[in-house]
Amino acid sequence: MKLLDKVCVVTGAASGIGKEIALRFAQEGGKVVIADLSKEAAQRTVDDIHRDGGQAMAVGMDVSDELLVRGAIAEVVAAWGKIDVLVSNAGIQIVQPLESYRFADWKKMLAIHLDGAFLTTQACWPHMKAAGGGSIIYMGSVHSKEASVLKSAYVTAKHGLIGLSKVAAKEGGPQGIRANVICPGFVRTPLVDKQIPEQARELRISEEEVVRNVMLKETVDGEFTTVEDVAEVALMLASFRSNALTGQSIVVSHGWAMQ
Repeated sequence: MKLLDKVCVVTGAASGIGKEIALRFAQEGGKVVIADLSKEAAQRTVDDIHRDGGQAMAVGMDVSDELLVRGAIAEVVAAWGKIDVLVSNAGIQIVQPLESYRFADWKKMLAIHLDGAFLTTQACWPHMKAAGGGSIIYMGSVHSKEASVLKSAYVTAKHGLIGLSKVAAKEGGPQGIRANVICPGFVRTPLVDKQIPEQARELRISEEEVVRNVMLKETVDGEFTTVEDVAEVALMLASFRSNALTGQSIVVSHGWAMQ
């Protein structure tokens, strides 16, 4: 098993990409921490893992609140003694034209995506050092490298994660701490499903046109990226055994964005 007895914290893991990563890590022997704004929803994912014979615990975590983040990580360390892997996945989406984008929404987006990544990294860092190393995985997007209309805050935040990852890789290298970014294309999760009618309304096109001509137009095969696709890349990064792969951003998008 690739993650046998590794303690893996996954934020936003009650649903979507985060949940699939948590399930995959548990299949590979990881002790998985399901961190989510709703501890009750996190517990449902824990129950799924337990039914399959895996190890998991739930913690409530608002990733934008420093005290709550530190408290949740302390709870994990008290229970399992260490932290080996962090997947900073929690995120939301708010789409609005730039000229009418509410500042409160801008701050909320950056707080969850960027502050959350920073705060969870900072809280886990000393425990990874004590364990002799670890893997930090930030959930970016093709929008870490590209841009789309209506997504000023999201694109800004996802670009920022690449910078944070590079600094974490530089500073963490001597302690064996790796940091990388996964950049998925459009994945059919509740977050994306919510965007379809919103973009249709703002762009004045049909929902079918949003899917065909906005979300999937640039792919090589007209297919959505799947949660399973992203989870496999996360597993590879979490289990990689050297600093040969650090400070990198890996695009998983059916060719939506190519480097």
